[in-house]
Amino acid sequence: MGATILDGKTLSEKIIAECKMRSELLSSPPTLAVLLVGDDPASAVYVRNKERSCERAGIRSVTKKFPSEVREEEILEEISILNADTSITGFIVQLPLPSHISEQKVIEAIDPTKDADGFHPFNVGHTFLSKESEILAPATPAGIIRLLEEYDINLEGKEVVVVGRSNIVGKPIAVMLTNRSATVTVCHSKTKNLAEHTKRADILIVAIGKAEFITADMVKEAAVIIDVGMNRLPNGKLVGDVNFEAVSQKVGFITPVPGGVGLLTVASLLENTIRAAEKKRS
Repeated sequence: MGATILDGKTLSEKIIAECKMRSELLSSPPTLAVLLVGDDPASAVYVRNKERSCERAGIRSVTKKFPSEVREEEILEEISILNADTSITGFIVQLPLPSHISEQKVIEAIDPTKDADGFHPFNVGHTFLSKESEILAPATPAGIIRLLEEYDINLEGKEVVVVGRSNIVGKPIAVMLTNRSATVTVCHSKTKNLAEHTKRADILIVAIGKAEFITADMVKEAAVIIDVGMNRLPNGKLVGDVNFEAVSQKVGFITPVPGGVGLLTVASLLENTIRAAEKKRS
């Protein structure tokens, strides 16, 4: 029979339409700036998608590009300029950065009220406090939560396993699920007997960056699978961290790749920009 597809594309369109309506209520259009360092092809595609989505959401888009050899000081100076620029509602520094630039230093330099990605320690700290305190939550976890809510997937008391412990996805989604009374286990590269954990999950969230790593024998019947991975195979095909073909025949719900979580990350970023504008107005 196969699983119900958790359609990120349809939901992202809905969120963008909501952003457009909220944008029209503001006295001036919000502006999202993106700092792009280097010429990573995946980052360039992602930034183009953001620009197109901004246009549809009634958000002005500004992209500032720098060569990969740019000095860290120059990026920090540009962040300082954006922090002070009252016309900029929110901005992000596209990750990953070249190795000579400290991601932590860059993230911490961003004004928390303009932190559209939700990565600043101030906003991460708020996310830890409670569901109501998730003001500018990290974009990918926020998109995952919205997707689960859209399909009326109850989190209370559910056994959730998160595979991956990054600051961008794994850790914050674990906290946001805990805020909603789920029972959360976080697994990672040092976890012993990973399949024992994943097979227990009512909801399995996978964000490890390994193509088709989760197989059908690692999941429970009728589970909910959220695949955050985006991997390109040698033949050019995009796949997630989950073996979609086999796993989708066993579980209850599953996100596709592409067309799942990735689109919701962009939509959540736009929603954070609108939220920052609304908060500034209040």
